[in-house]
Amino acid sequence: MSTLARTDEIFFTRAGLDRGRIDRIVGDALKGCDDGELFLEYCQSESISFDDGKVKSASFDTSQGFGLRAVSGDAAGYAHASELSEAAIKRAAVAVQAVRTGHAGTLAEPPQGTNRALYGDLNPLGEHEFGDKVKLLGAIDAYARAKDKRVRQVMASISGEWQAVQILRADGVRVADIRPLVRLNVAVVVGEGDRMETGSHGAGGRTSYDVYLDPAHWQGQVDEALRQALVNLGSVPAPAGEMPVVLGAGWPGVMLHEAVGHGLEGDFNRKKTSAFAGLMGQQVAAKGVTVVDDGTLPDRRGSLTVDDEGTPSHRTILIEDGILTGFMQDRMNARLMGMKPTGNGRRQSFAHAPMPRMTNTVMLSGKHDPKEIIASVKKGLYAVNFGGGQVDITSGKFVFSASEAYMIEDGKVGQAVKGAMLIGNGPEALKTVSMIGNDMKLDDGVGTCGKDGQGVPVGVGQPTMKLDTLTVGGTAA
Repeated sequence: MSTLARTDEIFFTRAGLDRGRIDRIVGDALKGCDDGELFLEYCQSESISFDDGKVKSASFDTSQGFGLRAVSGDAAGYAHASELSEAAIKRAAVAVQAVRTGHAGTLAEPPQGTNRALYGDLNPLGEHEFGDKVKLLGAIDAYARAKDKRVRQVMASISGEWQAVQILRADGVRVADIRPLVRLNVAVVVGEGDRMETGSHGAGGRTSYDVYLDPAHWQGQVDEALRQALVNLGSVPAPAGEMPVVLGAGWPGVMLHEAVGHGLEGDFNRKKTSAFAGLMGQQVAAKGVTVVDDGTLPDRRGSLTVDDEGTPSHRTILIEDGILTGFMQDRMNARLMGMKPTGNGRRQSFAHAPMPRMTNTVMLSGKHDPKEIIASVKKGLYAVNFGGGQVDITSGKFVFSASEAYMIEDGKVGQAVKGAMLIGNGPEALKTVSMIGNDMKLDDGVGTCGKDGQGVPVGVGQPTMKLDTLTVGGTAA
């Protein structure tokens, strides 16, 4: 059965809606508008967490609903409800028509179709019994405690989601997608004397639970979480000051995502509130820096066969060899900027209007061996993993905490340090990149991005790279 047919079963047959009547309601509501759609969603999700040798929480949720949007110029009317009924959609149609008052637009061209599927459509929630998932979390707890006597606490969780969507436009074009998503997280607390430290690791993607039930996979997650915790247990306070900083491959790309990626989303640039506004075609990073947003990577957490407006995902080159070449666009901002949509129109759920959002945002590999990069630093910081951070999109200023970092002394990785904060400006930091490794890798699939109160799954990635100078905030006396 095709994806469209499966979602017809969910949204029309099962809900008792007449497709012809709904098409007419949507068409009448969007008449005279520039764009808009009816977004239908059905979602099942579950989460199980394990702490201190027992199940701490378990949840299962089923939600469904619709969002109807009408776009006129740069104004949008949006109405949503968790009731899938003709009456509710009619009420929403009356509400959104307010934005077309005095406006006579021509409906934008529909998204191009695609026959490509980037992930399977099986529901991971029904593939294994609840007891199997609890058993997995119990095995994680026992394995971690057996690895090292300094383990004080083990926290593990597994979660899954199955989302079905269908998008109806006023011109009758319909697009559907079915999106599985799973994730495994492990955190380990170790202690020695009065000191305790934590390490964590996780993985996920648009796939089934099978890979995570395999001991060869989940034991690797535990090993990495324990390794990080033990490294932190032996760390010393980080020094402060201006110094060269080497960022590790993979998850440190979260700094690129926050400090640079958000500034390359279409809405911030159309409104000229981004530090990158007006710089298209100009040198915004050091030569050799190429950044792409790629929603077409199979089974990746941030990937989408189609975005939440029905546009197929793209591989969009944002910065090429240091030159700003593109933005991530939804349909409205692309139209207003005279550009093409890039498949980046995303929303958290039917209760949220779409906006430009990242998918998998990655810096591509360079030519340097990572060992060569480390060897080039006389004294600096090597940041391997990151925790939280804050970014000001308008100014580009950022602050990030390094959850795993080491000092570099005379070209060699030395003592682990704790409390290192990286402080800088995204566009300026890009210009100080002097060496880019040949080891680009993606994160393991745990990223969630927040914007305007909406969270969506994303991916990040980068190679090892050296920034010639960055401010490091530390706690060493």
